[in-house]
Amino acid sequence: MDGLFAPLASALGASVDQVKLISCLLVAYPLGSLFIRIPPSQPNLKHAFNILVSVFFLIPVLNVPFGFAELLGSILGTYMITATVKGPNMPWIVFAFVMGHLTINHVIRAMYGVPPETFEITGPQMVMTMKLTTFAWNAFDGRRPAEDLDKWQLQKRITKYPTLLEFLGFSFYFPGILVGPYIDYVSYMSLIDGSLFKTAPGEAKSPSRRAIPDGRKRVAYRKMLAGLVYLGLFVVLTPKFRYEAFLTPWFSTLSLFQRIVLFPVWAFIARCKFYAVWTLTEGASILTGFGFTGYSPSGESLWEGAANVKALGIEFAPNFKTLLDSWNINTNIWLRECVYKRVTPKGKKPNFRSSMLTSLTSAFWHGIAPGYYLTFIFGGFVTAAGRLCRAGFRPLVLPPPGAPTTTAKRVYDILGTLSTVLLVNFATLPFLLLNFKDSLEAWRRFGWYGFWMVGSALTFFYAGGSKYLHRLQKQQAKTMGVGVVDEKRNGSPETPGSHVVPPLDSAAAELLLKGQN
Repeated sequence: MDGLFAPLASALGASVDQVKLISCLLVAYPLGSLFIRIPPSQPNLKHAFNILVSVFFLIPVLNVPFGFAELLGSILGTYMITATVKGPNMPWIVFAFVMGHLTINHVIRAMYGVPPETFEITGPQMVMTMKLTTFAWNAFDGRRPAEDLDKWQLQKRITKYPTLLEFLGFSFYFPGILVGPYIDYVSYMSLIDGSLFKTAPGEAKSPSRRAIPDGRKRVAYRKMLAGLVYLGLFVVLTPKFRYEAFLTPWFSTLSLFQRIVLFPVWAFIARCKFYAVWTLTEGASILTGFGFTGYSPSGESLWEGAANVKALGIEFAPNFKTLLDSWNINTNIWLRECVYKRVTPKGKKPNFRSSMLTSLTSAFWHGIAPGYYLTFIFGGFVTAAGRLCRAGFRPLVLPPPGAPTTTAKRVYDILGTLSTVLLVNFATLPFLLLNFKDSLEAWRRFGWYGFWMVGSALTFFYAGGSKYLHRLQKQQAKTMGVGVVDEKRNGSPETPGSHVVPPLDSAAAELLLKGQN
């Protein structure tokens, strides 16, 4: 089918594979409207619909029949392992099976020097890896006593093993097959039987008589429009704002201040490709009904469950944790629930070992390029410094309960946003350049400012700054008559996994749009 897309690719200056992939994401919109019209009384038809559409995308359109066979092998292997292995090692066997398969394909891609603009199966395989390993843990949780599970595990546990058709339909859920979002099995089945839209058996949440809440199409097509805007910005501006420009002689003629001031423009344009594909797939998922999260106080339906990115939360994040919570959201959930918590011994709190194993998993999941590891390692130090700053400085600028925001708090927020923007752009340089030598050279041309920022912060805190700030907090609390600083207000405790360094990118989306170089 390349001949159908070649003229458009030529006109846009993009590769045929890129145009075909974007076309699949857009075709998923009308197909999503067809999918939701299949009644819940015909679940097998819904499963078959997912399978057929995914086969259509992968074989005749994207021309990866062998890649489809590889996905099918991972799916059938996972189905057999989870059904036959009953012991506690079952999820880890599945993890090794699918992650090992993915890593082999990452190595093959690197060995053959497959260009970024060429579509091959590692992108969809990354999504499938999250989906299948999550299924294995959910099936394992279904065999455990309920009192041993936390809230997420209770909600997602699988107590009835699926038929092969149900499992194939779940695995090949078509809006997310190429670049995500991945969907867990319990959520998928609630979409199939319509219970996603109910609070209790037979009780519809919607204030209207329709089983499906109103507002779905409006939200979905707004997502599509936003995704196309991001895509347009990337296509039009990328030729003028390539990251490779940082390595040219022209860039060396600019002062360090000019380089740092211009840096956010390049970074935003680079991120637009991810905003584009994730927003497009979010809209298509919403059209199938996935993503419904209830109603606002005014009665308007909310569709936030399929989101994988929150652009404003990234571009104007007040701290690094908020930024990470807004980026590659589903992958962060997968890392937290299927790695971070699972490598922590029962009855123990997650520790440095848990964080390191999670970071290594994230690195292997992304690939073998040195740039990934530079980003993850530096990102770990950024996260550690950010946590110390938040615990040390934030309580000192918080106003008393019920009091208006102070000038000190506003200044703190502004400095936090500025620091976050500077550090995330610096940290993701290697992720986009990938090459070790180029990454170090780009960092050098920015004066290593990220290392100075993070290094000075860590030196301050570990040289006695933490104790000094804690004493100030006690004095302030005593002066205000509080007695003890409210840890929930100062933000020092974190939810499990919140300090994990999640992937700052998606190779699936990168594969789609990074090219043109």
